[in-house]
Amino acid sequence: MTKEIKQVLNDKAWARWTALVLVASMMFFAYMFVDVMSPLKSLLEEKLDWNSATFGTYAASEYFLNVFFFFLIFAGIILDKMGIRFTGILSASMMVIGAGIKLIGISEWFQGTSLCLWLDSWWAAFPGSAKMASFGFMIFGCGCEMAGTTVSKAIAKWFEGKEMALAMGVEMSIARLGVFAVMWISPAISGMFDQSVVAPVAFCTALLLIGLICYTVFTFMDRTLDRELAADGASVSGGEGASDEEFHISDLGKILSSKMFWLVALLCVLYYSGIFPFQRYAPNYVQETLNVSAETAARLFSVFPILAMVLTPFLGAFLDYKGHGATMLIVGAVIMTCCHLGFAFLLPAVPQVWLAVTLILILGVSFSLVPAALWPSVPKIINANILGSAYCLIFWIQNIGLCLVPLLIGETLDATGGYRVPMLIFASFGVLAIIFGIWLKALNSKYHYGLEEPNVKKNVKAEEMEVQSIDQ
Repeated sequence: MTKEIKQVLNDKAWARWTALVLVASMMFFAYMFVDVMSPLKSLLEEKLDWNSATFGTYAASEYFLNVFFFFLIFAGIILDKMGIRFTGILSASMMVIGAGIKLIGISEWFQGTSLCLWLDSWWAAFPGSAKMASFGFMIFGCGCEMAGTTVSKAIAKWFEGKEMALAMGVEMSIARLGVFAVMWISPAISGMFDQSVVAPVAFCTALLLIGLICYTVFTFMDRTLDRELAADGASVSGGEGASDEEFHISDLGKILSSKMFWLVALLCVLYYSGIFPFQRYAPNYVQETLNVSAETAARLFSVFPILAMVLTPFLGAFLDYKGHGATMLIVGAVIMTCCHLGFAFLLPAVPQVWLAVTLILILGVSFSLVPAALWPSVPKIINANILGSAYCLIFWIQNIGLCLVPLLIGETLDATGGYRVPMLIFASFGVLAIIFGIWLKALNSKYHYGLEEPNVKKNVKAEEMEVQSIDQ
């Protein structure tokens, strides 16, 4: 007699990939909203009387509550206590609310209100419209970062023992596609509405509402999965209060006392500090080094995120079926270091477009390797019931670097008058990341965390059932 092998929802490929598309759509729309005003900087100066300092302060406000009021820490606690369904809806709602406040702040109607006049009356160098927009962006930023960690935990749950790295790579690619898309869409919509600043922001706010709906649909799927897992007698990780072990505040100590956690977190902040702050200065660096126009420099650098977007899912699939995650982290850090050294010494000596594009493309390969290997490694070193807090702590540490490094680079540029020293600073981050990567790989070899092993594993339960049926 053959015993029937029962499948749960995430065992079905169509279901888990549909779940991925739903949660990734929310992040796609979130990334669009993050940069919706980046192409509109000159219009903000013209229509709202913002200057560069105002725009920079507004842009930094996204991280303010996450870093200085530790919201990301609280977000991790909420995620582990309340689960991915509640936290995902909360984070998507916060993004919509924050976007709405920002939309009000830049609207023509708001400029004549008594609230705007009061906001204008203090810190006069920072307009009332910018204060309101920044307040909304702070709330949006809290929701966006919380959503990022929630989506990571959701993918870890739905793709456990399956194509986890590929799934995370696809999600990252979809999110990066949002950045690419909004650079084209935002100016186009603005032009359709007589160079309006409000219209593109309103459009992306509407997309955030669609993202909230997408995640709501996902919660119904996730509830079904939890019921099936419970009926099957399996443990539920990431559900609403359904994990084997209840999360406690004291569990944060387990994370912070883990040497592996700190190696991953420090490697993360060092690597991303050599990537994202570099992106802010890269077009100007290319412009000055190659003596080309700002538009040409931006187009040359645009190949960087596109290549990373394309390669990450393939590298994730390699990690799923072949492994070598710790090795990929080291190789990615080595490539980043070599590229920044090339920007420091080689390109200034040979200021050719082909060389600049080559270095940028190779850096894009690095930006595919490290994220593809980094995020799927966290569930291997952290228990499921505290995974959300671990992700949030890593994001918080990363956000500190992303806030401080641009200030360091700016001060260095003012002091030196050139890009060689800043590029060496970026390269030094890569050297330190290599050291931590080697250390991480050594500890993995010693304690067998599985960072070098494939993510896709055979269904042991199914194999046992097959053996039982043969015996019968």
